[in-house]
Parts: sequence; structure tokens; C-alpha cells
Amino acid sequence: MGLCGIRVPQNPTLSIPHHFHNNTHMRKPLCTAISAAVSSPCVKLKLGKRWREYQGLHNWEGLLDPLDENLRNEILRYGQFVDAAYKSFDFDPSSPTYATCLYPKASLLDRSGLPATGYRVSKHLRATSGIRLPGWVHKAPSVATNSSWIGYVAVCQDKQEISRLGRRDVVIAFRGTATCLEWLENVRATLTKLPSTGCGPHMAVESGFLSLYTSGTDSCPSLRQMVREEISRLLQSYGDQPLSLTITGHSLGAALATLAAYDIKEYFKRAPMVTVMSFGGPRVGNSSFRKRVEKQGTKVLRIVNSDDVITKVPGFVVKEEEEEEGGHAVASKLKGGGVPRWIQKCVEDTQWAYSEVGRELRLSSRDSPHLTGINAATCHDLNTYLHLVDGFVSSSCPFRATARRILR
Repeated sequence: MGLCGIRVPQNPTLSIPHHFHNNTHMRKPLCTAISAAVSSPCVKLKLGKRWREYQGLHNWEGLLDPLDENLRNEILRYGQFVDAAYKSFDFDPSSPTYATCLYPKASLLDRSGLPATGYRVSKHLRATSGIRLPGWVHKAPSVATNSSWIGYVAVCQDKQEISRLGRRDVVIAFRGTATCLEWLENVRATLTKLPSTGCGPHMAVESGFLSLYTSGTDSCPSLRQMVREEISRLLQSYGDQPLSLTITGHSLGAALATLAAYDIKEYFKRAPMVTVMSFGGPRVGNSSFRKRVEKQGTKVLRIVNSDDVITKVPGFVVKEEEEEEGGHAVASKLKGGGVPRWIQKCVEDTQWAYSEVGRELRLSSRDSPHLTGINAATCHDLNTYLHLVDGFVSSSCPFRATARRILR
């Protein structure tokens, strides 16, 4: 775990909570050091006309290795919107407001540690589980809560920030798994087909993620409906301006971000540029889904910790070769290769054959000198991801000595 450079930060005082959710409702607010690191002057560099490049117009070519400083700051900035979703959620099962948002829209960002962003929250978002539990379970609200606050939509309203960004930006931020029914949806890991678009083989996505995105009740519309209605309203208000939609999330929220991005581009035929920046996300769909997302022009940047098991599930990854032989595409193969073709075919015919969507920024907890006692919870924690992004330089220099996110 070597450092690039000789100056090692002193006084590691930043305490990082876990977002692995076994004890998340008891966690304390982040120290101001992490906010200071994100709001430092380097974050305020003007993007101007290059904003589309940082949103993935060219699939982040030349920006990931080494990691471009502007892109680093953008990733960290969107990661803080996800952290605000965690801080705003009531994790306490004994609370009368369990699984709701702790703050009203007007003060959510300020009270969750993100003042002066230039953004205003315009919509609370809820996700509903499609799992139907037996009646007796409803005596335990912490188990039976089927609709929970999952995130928010925020719109950049500050003229100076709009000028710095080069456009008006709309953020959709999703937290990760928190409730019992969300955990149950996570383990519904087989693929289920999406409605046919007539664009080729059937697309399929993970059953539980699709359930959380599309399920609703008489009293609570589906997350899909809420997203569509809010985006429709915002397009009517700002559609004649330079506009971007950036959807970000961690863990389950990363999967929902990918589904929401796909849905927005399918539903709104004249949608603006849609970009996903996801942290620690599981696999979402099959190769047909991946190809459709790419054809839409949706840009997906997956920030992955190679030591995080959540990014390696569910199912198997079927990787397709780009080359062609004799005018025919080379047969797809299981990631890692060396598997007989008949086994590959059997896997592809199951409901477990997934495909990675978008570009990947691969990091590793083992590269940080500040992470000791590496375990599943720490490797999946959102703030571990932010720490690793802040420290990463390149594949040949994995961690910089001046990284300011210090963990202990």
C-alpha cells in the first residue's frame, strides 16, 4: 500500500461510519473534516464548455487513469448528495417516523451537512416493495414497512453555480438498503424480463430491483411514477436551457439509479443528457439491457472497490468479445474465460447471466494506508468509496499522500 509522494497527512481525526446498515440507524453525523475536503476550493473549478465531457460524452476516455482532477471533484460532489440521503433517513425502527425523511425539502441539504451547494430539493422519493407478507407480520412495523423514503430530486438554482457547471443540473440521489423488505428484495436475484422495445433480444433486470422501482400502492405511487412526474415537470420548466440529469446512488441506490436512468431515456424521447455515477453497486441486468442503455446514450460510471463483495453479485457475468471472426461476433463467455462452451451456454440460458453496465473506475481498499482490518462492511461503506476516490491517482500510483479523507 505505497503512497505516491512523501508527505503523509498528520493527525488522522476523521471517524467514518458504516453504511452497511446493520447499525446504521445508530450512526453519528460525519465530522466536518469530510465536508471541508469536499467543499475545498479545488471543487469550485469551472467546468464550462467541458461539462459534457465530465458527464461522460466520450465515456470518460482519458479521464480515469490517471484520474482527472475535475472528474474526481465531480464524483466526490455527487457522492455527497448520496451521503445526504443517508443522513436524512430515519433508521431507528422504534421511531414513529421510521423509514421516512427526517427533514423537509427546504432544509434537507443544509441539515444533512450540504450547505451552499446551489441546489434545492424539489421532490421526496419513496420506494415500495412488491413482496406481500402474511397478515401477522404487520404487527411488527419495522418488518412490514413496505414503502420507505429512498432519496430525493434536487435542482441547481444558483446562477453562479449554473455558470460554473456550464448548465443547470438536476440530481436524483438514492440511499442504499435500509429496511427489512428492501433486504428481501435484494435477494430476489434472478433476472426478470422488461417489456419488449422491439430492439432485439429480451432485456432483463434483477427481479428485486425492478420490484422496488415499479411497485406502488393505493396510497403511495411507484418510484417510477414519481420520477417520471418530477422529470416531466422539470423539463417543462427548464427544457429550453442547457440541462443535465445526474442520477447517483450507493449499493441498492446504485442499482435504482441505473434503472431510473434507463427508464427516463425510454420514457422521454427528448430527454437531456442522462448520467449515472454509482458507488458500490450490484449487477443490474443482462447483456441486452446493457446494449440498450448504451444505444440510448445513457452514460454510466461505476465506482467499484475490488474488495467489495456487493459489486460481484448477483449471478454470473457474461462478457462479450468485441472482435469478429468470419463476419460473426465471437461467442460471449463467462468473465475470466477458460469455461467450456456448453457450460457458458447453460449459464446464458439461465436467469443468472448478468452483464456489467457502463465504464468502471476500479479502486481498492488495500491501496489506502488508512484502512486497516479490512472487512465486508468497511469495504462497502460509502465513505470508504469517497476516501478511495479522493486518494486515487492512477493504476501505477494508486494512492496519493495528500488525500484528505483519513479513516481510523
